[in-house]
Amino acid sequence: MTHTVTSEPLLTPAEVASMFRVDPKTVTRWAKQGKLTSIRTLGGHRRYRETEVRGLLGQSDTGSRP
Repeated sequence: MTHTVTSEPLLTPAEVASMFRVDPKTVTRWAKQGKLTSIRTLGGHRRYRETEVRGLLGQSDTGSRP
């Protein structure tokens, strides 16, 4: 397993859920479906790239969700 170090801000599932106004479990489901890329921490928690989330958020403003 390869771990990459990124200087890009990462968001928790709760932060992403708040941005989309959905439940955090929905964000996890999107990641499992491949609609959103997740990064796993050493503790096994999911984190999401802020740039990708904001890009998807811009798409959802036009009417489509991930």
